[in-house]
Amino acid sequence: MITAALVKELRDKTGAGMMDCKKALNETNGDIDAAVDYLREKGIAGAAKKSARVAAEGTVAAFKTDCGCLASLIEINSETDFVAKNEKFQNFAKQTAEFVAKNDGADISAELEAKAKEMIAAIGENIVVRRYTVYKLEGAGIISTYIHMGGKIGVMVQFDCDEALKENPEVIEYTKNIAMQIAAVNPTYLNPTDIPTEELEHEKQVLIAQAENEGKPKEIAEKMVQGRIQKFYKEICLNEQPFVKDDKLFIKDYTKQTAKNVGGKLEIVKFVRYQMGEGLDKRKDDFAEEIAKQING
Repeated sequence: MITAALVKELRDKTGAGMMDCKKALNETNGDIDAAVDYLREKGIAGAAKKSARVAAEGTVAAFKTDCGCLASLIEINSETDFVAKNEKFQNFAKQTAEFVAKNDGADISAELEAKAKEMIAAIGENIVVRRYTVYKLEGAGIISTYIHMGGKIGVMVQFDCDEALKENPEVIEYTKNIAMQIAAVNPTYLNPTDIPTEELEHEKQVLIAQAENEGKPKEIAEKMVQGRIQKFYKEICLNEQPFVKDDKLFIKDYTKQTAKNVGGKLEIVKFVRYQMGEGLDKRKDDFAEEIAKQING
């Protein structure tokens, strides 16, 4: 049965009209991923957006040592926005971010659970340390962290650079800009070469079907795909994206330009972006039940 909720989910993912979404779901027996492909092949929708449906409260917090060689990004969920804004909860998030960074590599699951239980007792509401990432420099470099909208989005980026450039004002500005770019545009990968082969081949097949549905011969369709795949790269690969502050400049060129200006090595190594609550869809469960499921494993 094609429900209104399923139609809405497909509309949120693709931006297509209600009737188009309903038809796509009927044609694919309610398979949401197949319905996205159907709409794209018909030229009705672009690439599916990363699900941004948020069914959780909480915060994303970051920690970085004074030397800048160790940092972490963490997401902690709560049941209500009221608690998420509570000073105790915010301090708990920051302290836990520091704890996971300084205990990187150790099994800290029991300690995290104990800390969460202490906070639950203090605030009277279930909370979950949902996920975290730790970056540690092994040599020269910079780690940049950025928290957007009071903890709704968090970004952590690692850069490789000459030691002498760590305090350079232009380099510092550059690292902040890259972190903000990731927060704003939400890339999935750093470079096209990072895209899994299966994902890339799937995208090519969708684009070929799209061109053929436009009436193009197969050999022409395959040539068109080469151009359209570049657009796909711009959507999901950081280095291929236009810089949000200057759309005539791609991120890879902004990096090269900054390195040339300061006279040294500078490149992006890796990044992580957390959006608070992403992927926690309520559907029929309420959030308290979702939290209980996570706690119970």
